[in-house]
Amino acid sequence: MQSSRRFPPPWTLVRENSECYVVNDANGVTVAWLYCRDDSARYSFGASKLTSDEARRIGKAISRIPEFLQPRIGFHKRGSGKRLRADRPYHVALEDQYIRENWQKIDAICKLNSLPFNSTGEVIDDRWRVYEFAVQMDAILFWDCFKGRWLRGDEFHYPEKPAGLPGLKPLSVWPVIGIRGVR
Repeated sequence: MQSSRRFPPPWTLVRENSECYVVNDANGVTVAWLYCRDDSARYSFGASKLTSDEARRIGKAISRIPEFLQPRIGFHKRGSGKRLRADRPYHVALEDQYIRENWQKIDAICKLNSLPFNSTGEVIDDRWRVYEFAVQMDAILFWDCFKGRWLRGDEFHYPEKPAGLPGLKPLSVWPVIGIRGVR
């Protein structure tokens, strides 16, 4: 007997009222209720409830459960090249075609923002080129600016963009010098 899925994705987080968040599946079935109270300091009986921020964050995590349970389609095994180094643990992959079309822009933005990126020489699926970073924030900024793929271990990882992430300085502040103006 084949069982059908009871709670189909996507799951969504909804603020039901001032004291409750609800996680619903695609059919509108409630998967989880998260009760919260922001004024728990005023009442001794409400001290055991979550704050609204805690409830929202936990609800967001619950709503991502189907994403983690899905089969891993689109993940690529890492190819040849330098292997992971302890002093440069953060890796971002860019498509080869994108690099070829935008190399001058990538190089200029990284120089303008003092963003040190090093190619590992690693090629994934004859299509992706891997860059390594010693500092996580540098890797995140590079990943966000150039729409790369974040690598975690041997697979691509698709995280959400962090809230409040500063952007890199745009090329509009980069000095434009023609080839004839350089001496």
